[in-house]
Amino acid sequence: MTVTLIEPSTETSALKAAAAPKRPSIIDCDFHNELDSIKDLYPYLSRRWRNHLETFGIRHPNSGYYPRFMDHREEARPPSGRTPGSEVGFARDDFLDPFNVEYAILNPLSPVSSALDLELGAALASAANDWQIAEWLDPEPRLRASVVVTPQDPVAAAAEIRRCGADGRFAQVLFMGRLQEPMGRRRFWPIYEACVETGMHVASHAFGAYGHPITGAGHASYYIEDHTSPPQAVQANITSMVVEGVFDRFPSLRMISVENGFAWLPPLIWRLDSAWSLLRDEAPHLERLPSEVIAEHVYVTTQPIEEPPRRRDFLNLIEHFGDLASHILIASDYPHWDGDNPDVVLPSGLDDKLVRGIQRENARALYGL
Repeated sequence: MTVTLIEPSTETSALKAAAAPKRPSIIDCDFHNELDSIKDLYPYLSRRWRNHLETFGIRHPNSGYYPRFMDHREEARPPSGRTPGSEVGFARDDFLDPFNVEYAILNPLSPVSSALDLELGAALASAANDWQIAEWLDPEPRLRASVVVTPQDPVAAAAEIRRCGADGRFAQVLFMGRLQEPMGRRRFWPIYEACVETGMHVASHAFGAYGHPITGAGHASYYIEDHTSPPQAVQANITSMVVEGVFDRFPSLRMISVENGFAWLPPLIWRLDSAWSLLRDEAPHLERLPSEVIAEHVYVTTQPIEEPPRRRDFLNLIEHFGDLASHILIASDYPHWDGDNPDVVLPSGLDDKLVRGIQRENARALYGL
């Protein structure tokens, strides 16, 4: 007997697809678009700077930081063999589509912003932003970018922010977590002024060094020390921005802590409020409790999310956040080796409204998406 196989109709396939469980959409607030090499920027650089790079390279204070840095997931490498995260088409198929990403905020972690030659740094930052426009934002409408700047040259950085602000697809300005000085210092205020003018916010992303020890106690011996120390830097930056009056001077500015975890935020607030009650005469310009300022201006991303052994401890942590839970944003850290799977990053048992907020609604409100 001959059996005739009947191909499923398009209508049947569509019905099956509609009946299949669908992931909730997310707005991923830490998606890393990577350079395969500095030569990716050559089309956006003048001949002068291409020649400079070929002859001298980039001198930056992180040289020798680690002989080999753990970075990408090998399975996220495109078939071309290029660096994971360096091809928008593969990233679309590998992550954006499968995980139902509504929007993703690009955070390119190239060494360009820390170049000690400030003129070169400014040229590389502009090239990196043009590279983002041409090779990421134009091909993929779900993406929004972070402006790469040289924070150690605030005048050039402010000019670059205004240039990129005209595009409309840049959501924030990217700082690395460990700078020459804390982020509240007045040298950085021209950057914040440009952010306000263009409707952008500022992000502090984990890591970096800029020649300083990576911990508050000196130089570390092991990568595991570096991997657990970024919250030290972002807490210092938040404290500096609050106490130095950045948010009083720029009330529409928001600061996003990226890839620093978030369990440390309630204890930091408690400690700051206590210190303010004792030392407020030192900073009379700080007229509100630090907790009130932070509740209005500071956001945190989930990655790397804290994972206590008892689920109820995580629920207690969220309870400590109170209304600040509306400032928690989901982040995958794609395509890095320690990134979080958006499907399982949040434990079960959380309130549905809270989950929707973390997955997308908090970011939608923050970035106006």
